[in-house]
Amino acid sequence: MNSSNPEPAQDFSPLFKIYKDGRVERLISTEIVPPSFDPETNVECKDTLYSLEHNLSVRLYLPKNTHQNQKLPLLVYFRGGGFCVGTVFAPINHNYLNILVSEANIIAVSVDYRNAPEHPLPAAFNDSWSALKWVASHFNQKGPEDWLNHYADFNRVFFSGDSAGGNIAHQMAIKHGHDEKLEGLNITGLILCHPFFWGEKPIPGESKEEWQRNWIEGLWKVVNPTTGGLDDDPWINPAYNPNLDRLGCERVQIFVSEKDPLRERGWYYCLKLRESGWRGDMEVIDYKGEEHVFHLENLTCENSVSLRKKIVQFINQ
Repeated sequence: MNSSNPEPAQDFSPLFKIYKDGRVERLISTEIVPPSFDPETNVECKDTLYSLEHNLSVRLYLPKNTHQNQKLPLLVYFRGGGFCVGTVFAPINHNYLNILVSEANIIAVSVDYRNAPEHPLPAAFNDSWSALKWVASHFNQKGPEDWLNHYADFNRVFFSGDSAGGNIAHQMAIKHGHDEKLEGLNITGLILCHPFFWGEKPIPGESKEEWQRNWIEGLWKVVNPTTGGLDDDPWINPAYNPNLDRLGCERVQIFVSEKDPLRERGWYYCLKLRESGWRGDMEVIDYKGEEHVFHLENLTCENSVSLRKKIVQFINQ
């Protein structure tokens, strides 16, 4: 074989490949866009370091011309990418948040975190929690970031994420509700879009295609090499978290899609959350004919517009 074109040791296309020398080739979400003002949405953004140790930043979004000391709902957003690819600076995340922030009239904090396999779990969870503590440091208007001091309403805080980011948003709400309260933050709602949950044994309606299940399970073992098995790992299968009833928010909104392999897990999450004894309000929105994270891939299609409207209503009700 030509040494200039080595065969990967593990191939997780279309996301990434791992080569025998340890090199990781990421195949998507490698482009980045700088912070800027977006004239189409009238939203401005900027990047701020939250972890000097790991050189990690958040990207903040704010509708321009927001009045001084006008308090807006705060959305903390966790990006997707299978825990292995992507960045908050990628166009797919940046463009979506510009529109959502404008439509909902909110301030948003988009959290970057370290990717596996170079940084396996719990790195992404630890980074995300560090970012939340950084956000919480502003609740008394004395934090390092003026936008949060002046404009964030810490009584109306929402966690949201797509795919792996949905998983992270859930884990952060569990930690807030059970392990370690975020002082000064009232987590009003949790918004999960096509959350990345899975298990070894298929649940009713879930794909039994061996290649598909092997791909997802193989990916998880790269993301979390210490897993003891997907069916008893609460990081991927929240049904096995004994503290599910301690989810630290009042309302949950979940989006699933007909053609998404993760669809049934989204419904299963709702079932198990309700069975756990959690007493909050919950709604599930299921889109026919749509794929995984369709709302990021095509921002202007009818169902993407509908999905954002549902989020806006959920935040502003």
